[in-house]
Amino acid sequence: MRAKTPAEIEIMREGGKKLAQTLQKLAVKVQPDITPRELANIAEEEVKKAGLRPILKGYEGFPAVMCISINDAIVHGMPGKKPIKEGDVVNLDLTVGYKNLILDSAISVYAGKNPPADIKRLLEGTKRALEAGIRAIKGDGTRVGDISAAIQNTLDGYNLGVIRDLVGHAVGDKIHEEPSIPNYGVAGTGPVLPAGVTIAVEPMASLGDWHIDTANDDWTVIMRDGSIGAHFEHTVLVTEDGAEVLTAI
Repeated sequence: MRAKTPAEIEIMREGGKKLAQTLQKLAVKVQPDITPRELANIAEEEVKKAGLRPILKGYEGFPAVMCISINDAIVHGMPGKKPIKEGDVVNLDLTVGYKNLILDSAISVYAGKNPPADIKRLLEGTKRALEAGIRAIKGDGTRVGDISAAIQNTLDGYNLGVIRDLVGHAVGDKIHEEPSIPNYGVAGTGPVLPAGVTIAVEPMASLGDWHIDTANDDWTVIMRDGSIGAHFEHTVLVTEDGAEVLTAI
């Protein structure tokens, strides 16, 4: 965990806006009949067009520029050839480099129109949990547990499973840096976050319980009970008196 310099923060602002715009372009492409592999190919083109550097492709052998996880796959999905269907929940997770720094963002999208009530609850609750986690950052001296508790309380309020074995993290110099930022915890506990630190806040939730497994491809993380999951993420700067979302449009 390292506080970024003013020049580095400006780089991350620029890169974060580019990442946000790219992810929004990809989100509108999530429609029935497109394949995850086609989406990943579009992602690769858009990342390069934006002047960003793909980070995930080749990372520990991962084959694509973006993780695409569908329904009971919660994260780290490998883009395959099976078309997306009407009613699928599709999680897009994109990590990019801009100049010498790294940013991370994710969004969950419903493929089709008029999602059923339980899917609305899942998507709204997980997105609200991200917002609550960011609001819990009160500036220099915020503790990790403050963020974790805000996320957990929101997800509990929506009666969603709080994924416990997957966490947020500091980000910037590397993809994953300490400290970890769990999506459950107790306010006032955990490491202190100084101003200038950049972190990935990323609630993950399910319509079932929180237990997960790794699929046979050794990458895709799936819900053990087969329930549908969602994942939203922003890269956030801790400021002197609050937080700044770097991956917002």
